[in-house]
Amino acid sequence: PGVFYANLHDIKGTPKFRMKTLAYHEGVPGHHFQLAIQQELEGIPFFRKMIPFTAYSEGWALYAERVAYEMGMLPDPYDNIGRLQDELFRAVRLVVDTGIHSQRWSREKAIEYMAKNTGVTESDVISEIERYFVLPGQATAYKVGMTKILELRTRAEQQLGDKYDVRDFHRVVLGNGSVPLNILEELVDKYIQNKKSS
Repeated sequence: PGVFYANLHDIKGTPKFRMKTLAYHEGVPGHHFQLAIQQELEGIPFFRKMIPFTAYSEGWALYAERVAYEMGMLPDPYDNIGRLQDELFRAVRLVVDTGIHSQRWSREKAIEYMAKNTGVTESDVISEIERYFVLPGQATAYKVGMTKILELRTRAEQQLGDKYDVRDFHRVVLGNGSVPLNILEELVDKYIQNKKSS
């Protein structure tokens, strides 16, 4: 617990300006925060502390990158460029994931598309593409999860007005561990109704 290892296999191809976003994704407020809370939950079966629902857990980590930016944790414009490059990378992954599994793209076509549109090193592109071939939908799940969490946050903000507190929203999102997105939506809707009636 509390240890984060950065993969520096190609140190010259790893721009420093992307490291803060990576740290926020993997550390706090990202995976470390989310998983620590999940593992410490009481009153739920053990398997619920261990099951990862990719859209939830990776969606939270992408959302955490954005929250870090919103909180002013990326004051250097170069660090924000790193965050934006990661956003671009995730958008390209959506295209590549669906290209491979829906349009039957070849490995070479997927590598070419990702290399041309991300600015990421060739070794990283090849590694990513090979991952997408064996994990259909995994890359897409990241962005689907983040989009759902942002949608639910906007819903809570709009429906609760002055009663909205982002800390309460985050407690609801994290306080039940990794769940399917439809269950997360039910939990947020219940939170909204309870907060409205209090």
